[in-house]
Formats: sequence, C-alpha cells, structure tokens
Amino acid sequence: MTPSLSDISTSPKRYSAVAITLHWLLALVILAMFVLGVYMQDLPFSPWRLKLYNWHKWAGISFLLLSVLRLAWRVRQRPPALPAAITRAMPSWQNLLHHATHHLLYALFFLVPVLGWAYSSAAGFPIVWFGQLALPDFVPVDKALAELIKPLHEWSAIALMGLAALHVAAALKHQWIDRDGLLLRMLPGRS
Repeated sequence: MTPSLSDISTSPKRYSAVAITLHWLLALVILAMFVLGVYMQDLPFSPWRLKLYNWHKWAGISFLLLSVLRLAWRVRQRPPALPAAITRAMPSWQNLLHHATHHLLYALFFLVPVLGWAYSSAAGFPIVWFGQLALPDFVPVDKALAELIKPLHEWSAIALMGLAALHVAAALKHQWIDRDGLLLRMLPGRS
C-alpha cells in the first residue's frame, strides 16, 4: 500500500528549520568541494592551482565544522520518524538501506575532511583557514604517509558522492514514483 500525499502533508513531522538549513548547506558544500577537487587535481602546478587547493582546504575545514554542528543538532533535536504509512509500505531491505545510508553519510562527513587534513599535513602543506587561522598539523610531515593517505581521501570523497547520489535518488523516488510527499519534510520554506 502506497501512502497518500495527505498522509504526509497534513503531518507536522517536518525537520526543524536549523536541520533543513544545515542539510542544504552541507549538500551545496559537498557538491562544490567534489567538483573543485576533481577539477583542480589534474591542473598543472601554478598559482591558480595553489589558490584552488587553499579554497578546497578552507571548504573542507568549514564542512567539518558544519558537520560537527549538524551532528550536535541531530543529537539534541531528534529527527522526525518516518511516517507510519511509509514505514508500513517500505520493504525491510529499503528500511535497512535508509538507515545504513544515513549512518555512512555521517561517518563520511567526518572521515573525508579529516583525511584531507591529514594528507595536507603529511604532505607538508599546512592549512591556514581563510588565510587567517593556522591550524595545527594533524600528522607529522611524512611524504610516504601522504602517499598512503591521498587515495584514501579521494576514495572516501567518491564514496560520499555516491551515497549522496543514492540519497537524492531515494528522495526523488519518494517524490515522483511513490508520490508520498516525504521530500516535503526537508524542503525549506514550507510550514
């Protein structure tokens, strides 16, 4: 049984404005950092490439701080449960995938920027956040360690994008195929 749009749209079980804002802000930062990371990776060494790497590192630290804020908010302000009609209609494997995807996303929210910070430190390129705040090196300078960390950072970023794409696909499935209105809970500007 597919739940109707009225099962959701009349329910007050929406995310808070803070959760919605953090969700969409992190989504934009993830996309921007990934696109920037892919673009700058094969650029020849130049002042432009160095500037892009700094922007990427600044965005990564900002993303890490936003992730801490988002997790703290989520712990303090529990998200609304899935509506009962959707829970009843969802096969158990989808429910398991729903929870696993969210847990892995949160893990990668922290793992990707921490690996990036560790890589930058091991490579001997300190992070000066927005050119103002010198952050401590996460690990000592060690070129061999940097070469081990770099692919871990890249692959975890790809995994994050893959899970984000799966998350978007599931939301669009609920919106356009199931037509259950689940996406409305996370859209800004709706009461």
